This record gives sequence, structure tokens and C-alpha cells, in this order.
Amino acid sequence: MALVLGGAASAQQGRDATGLWLTETGVSKVRISRCGNGYCGTLASVAGPGLDAKNPDPSLRSRSLVGVQIMNTRTAGASGYEGTLYNPNDGKTYAGTLTIKGPDIVEVSGCVMSVFCKSQTWKRVN
Repeated sequence: MALVLGGAASAQQGRDATGLWLTETGVSKVRISRCGNGYCGTLASVAGPGLDAKNPDPSLRSRSLVGVQIMNTRTAGASGYEGTLYNPNDGKTYAGTLTIKGPDIVEVSGCVMSVFCKSQTWKRVN
């Protein structure tokens, strides 16, 4: 996702995304932790069999999704923390952002070619 650096980065300051988050679908939880100047997100729980069946690497398709890092972001940009997002539903990695909307709400957005984007609002569990 191509983002322009700017003043919105200051909106991220003073807020912390670390903790356990419920995804918008309500079936998965992601543990977000500090990762350098940004955040990393690791699947803490998933519904169903929970295998990484769509992974492009055949040797990883039988691994559990719990514990898989699906988010890796860097320093804040205009729209949030920029980085990559792994989507286990299709096995692809996308450019994305993590935007802290409030103490208990974050928005996670992933984009293909900076044009086709999809966002989810996650709610803090703890």
C-alpha cells in the first residue's frame, strides 16, 4: 500500500496496540506486540482445523495457524504503521497498514497494487 508520510503519524503517538485483538469476523484472535519501530501480529486462536493449508510453500501447509506471524509493520506513516499482512485464507502476503483508532479499536487494511484494498476493524480483548 503506497502511503504518504505526514502529520497523521502524530495521531498514532501516545496510543499502544499491544495486546490481544478479536478480528472483525469474530472467529480469530491476534496478539499484537512491539516489533522494532512498529508492530507484529501473531495468530493466538482460530476457528476450524486451523491449518495453513493455502500457504504457497507445500511444506508449511500442515502447520497450525496458531503462532503464525500474520502482520509485520514498521514506523508510522500518514495512514498508520506500514508493512505486510499475511492472509491465511488465500496464502498471500499483502502491503498493509495498522491504524490505531482508539484505545480498544484498530483498523487493519491490506491492499493489492495500492488500489484494491480491504479493511477490518479489530476490537481489544484484554
